[in-house]
Amino acid sequence: MKNFFSKRWFYLLISLFFAIMLFFYAGSTKMDTIRNPYVRKNESIRLTSTKTETLNVPLSLTVNSNKYFVTGYPRNVKVVVSGPSALITTIANTQNFSVYADLSKLSVGKHTVTLQQEGLNSELRYKIIPSKINIDIQPRKTVDYSLDIQYPKDNVAPGYKAGKATSDTRNVQVTGSLDQINRISKVVAKLNFPQNSTSTVNNQAIVEVLDKNNKTINAVATPSTVNVNLPITPGKSKEVGIKLQPKGVENDGEFTLTSDTKKVKVFGTDKQLSKIDEVLVNVDTSSLKNKTEEKKVHLDAKLNDVEGFDPENINVKIKNNN
Repeated sequence: MKNFFSKRWFYLLISLFFAIMLFFYAGSTKMDTIRNPYVRKNESIRLTSTKTETLNVPLSLTVNSNKYFVTGYPRNVKVVVSGPSALITTIANTQNFSVYADLSKLSVGKHTVTLQQEGLNSELRYKIIPSKINIDIQPRKTVDYSLDIQYPKDNVAPGYKAGKATSDTRNVQVTGSLDQINRISKVVAKLNFPQNSTSTVNNQAIVEVLDKNNKTINAVATPSTVNVNLPITPGKSKEVGIKLQPKGVENDGEFTLTSDTKKVKVFGTDKQLSKIDEVLVNVDTSSLKNKTEEKKVHLDAKLNDVEGFDPENINVKIKNNN
């Protein structure tokens, strides 16, 4: 047996055995090295977080805007994007893509157009809402219109009158489709101001393009707003004294009424002013709790058949004589 283990061929056999084992071990390690990155990559893709977000995106049109006027399209559309979270976050923050409708090859008339996008990463999935739009392409026309000014006359305080309203722009350029331009009846600047205004108004007014039924026409006015000046001044007036009278009291001597205001300015027509020599002021004494009180009393224009007063309220001292 000892001679067996000492023979040269025995060591060769042992060496061959370990060489074969080393070969298989090395081959197995290499295969794992080749396989593992692939597995890890797929595992990474599987584990990568995904995200979906809805973005509000302006819609642009590819059209000769000098020649045609397009109506019917939405100003903005929604785009639902899905994909890797990092890409979605980037696209939501930058919105470095666009949604457009290509009208360059379409003729005058009504069309249904499929919306397209440009600039989205190829790894992202997307859906445009709506995916199609209905538009109307018409010849473009621009006309000049004189500007009318409208305002709520009832907002002028009683006893005051409004003068002639003026604006910094007399004429407005209106651009739209030919059929819409032909419907124009007037172009107005609508001035708004608070009720009971007693002083000149100087505000911005929105320009509106209207048809014969006072409905807004789909056209663009330039400028879209104008500055309007409306003078508001006191109307015809005269100054008269006041007559204080306890309200709902049979015996006038029960109360003594006095006021530091001895005269007020009365506004009205010539006929109204010719009839009034003093302002009747009814003073409610029913809620008097103390021997002497002071109350603010509103002057009643209807009671005196006039347009209004300046001041509209006076302070009255009430003394209970009982």
